[in-house]
Amino acid sequence: MTEKKGKSKFDTVIFDFDGTIMDTNNIIIDSWQHTFRTIEGRERPVEEIIGTFGEPLGETMARLLPGHETQVALDIYRSYHRDSFKERITIFPGMMEVLSEIKKRGYKTGLVTSRLAVTTAQGLSKYDLWQYFDAVVTMEDCKKHKPDPEPLEITLKKLCSKPEKSIMLGDTMHDITCAKNAGVESVLVGWAIAVKKDEIKSGNGPDHIIEKADDLLEILEG
Repeated sequence: MTEKKGKSKFDTVIFDFDGTIMDTNNIIIDSWQHTFRTIEGRERPVEEIIGTFGEPLGETMARLLPGHETQVALDIYRSYHRDSFKERITIFPGMMEVLSEIKKRGYKTGLVTSRLAVTTAQGLSKYDLWQYFDAVVTMEDCKKHKPDPEPLEITLKKLCSKPEKSIMLGDTMHDITCAKNAGVESVLVGWAIAVKKDEIKSGNGPDHIIEKADDLLEILEG
């Protein structure tokens, strides 16, 4: 492990998965539309689907399809999602290089996601990303989910890290609020599609915003 450059106030970097490291936006939207077509015989506005990004899937299903059995809807969604997930996901530009550089500089790293472990593993394996994470926490590891701090607190415990020495990168307000609730500094990625401008400017907005992946390195060493 190499020495960190400069005198960073951080020793731990936590990442969200969907929409942050991995571009899963289209497969998520298509999986929802497939579910709506199957159950309701129609599609819904894409904006409605994007507004659910970052939420645990089961909770969203129960809210959006209250007159239908949630487990049936989940099975429809996950069957479609599973069949094409690995082939359709891509890693965001520059993220692979940033993950590699962060590990070279000696930071502890974690991944926190509301996604199931099986598809998280598929995404990490496709791009050989396991090597860049010291801890991975998925939906099955938690009783509560973002924006509750529990997933992040579990990750920090696994890493033996302190909140004040940690920073979390995400693409939704669930990620940002989760970080704030855990006492962790937050970074919103500029390629996020589920965050509105008024949310960013509010008092509950992110501590930092980056427009490209390697901007994170400047924050870490700033």
